[in-house]
Amino acid sequence: MDIDRRLVLRRALQAVSAGAVTALPAAARPWRRAESEDGGAPTPVQPVARPRAVPQAPPIVLRSTWQTEPNPPAVQYDREVRAVLIHHTDDPNSYGPEDVPDILRAIRRDHLEFRGWDDIGYNFLVDRFGTVYEGRLGGIDRPVVGAHTMGFNRDTVGVAAIGTYTAGIPVPDAVLESIARVAAWKLGTYGIHPGDRSTLTSTNSGSRFPVGATHEFTAVSGHRDAFCTLCPGESLYAQIPGIIDRAESLQEEAVARQNMSAADSALPV
Repeated sequence: MDIDRRLVLRRALQAVSAGAVTALPAAARPWRRAESEDGGAPTPVQPVARPRAVPQAPPIVLRSTWQTEPNPPAVQYDREVRAVLIHHTDDPNSYGPEDVPDILRAIRRDHLEFRGWDDIGYNFLVDRFGTVYEGRLGGIDRPVVGAHTMGFNRDTVGVAAIGTYTAGIPVPDAVLESIARVAAWKLGTYGIHPGDRSTLTSTNSGSRFPVGATHEFTAVSGHRDAFCTLCPGESLYAQIPGIIDRAESLQEEAVARQNMSAADSALPV
């Protein structure tokens, strides 16, 4: 009996997509640690080679829609992105969609006038409805150096949830989904899986680590992992493992689509 290869591959893709909302098994995560058989200290799981595919970028509201640039600041670029660091902005959560541009401008003004930076520090911001906004100037598809995490602005992207997500304040599903989509896309562009470990070097002793020290971060981490702060709040920080799982699933879906497309193009017409 002939087997329809297109049907098989499409069903494989459907299976991957169906699993996107569930946690992936620990064995698929080289950054997790397995308990030793004798009950002693856990032993690292060895990394395994995995196929690479870049998920599509989520819809992003461009900077030009909320900020005019009469005197655009100078922009610095890195060669790559190796980690996404998650923040919250500590703003009230009661805003409507029409309020977001003013909130963005207020954050930028605070970063310029009170913190002395040359632009808004975050690369991307996500409102409580899941809309993603371009933050720092320089291009959404380029590795722009931000000013979001003291000591660890190089080779990273800062994504801030607009609002306050301290203990007891639920994080909207739309926020989690959008952050996961940004992480899957930005990390995937440089061949990084969200659950991988990325070694970064501190550039400022005001961070958790002295200047010149290296530290291994999970590729999707919270602001507090690099700096002494409560950011991104207890509620949002607790959701980071789920964000990682969802971002991993998005990358796996992209691999499945890529494989299906390659198989379809290889079949005779």
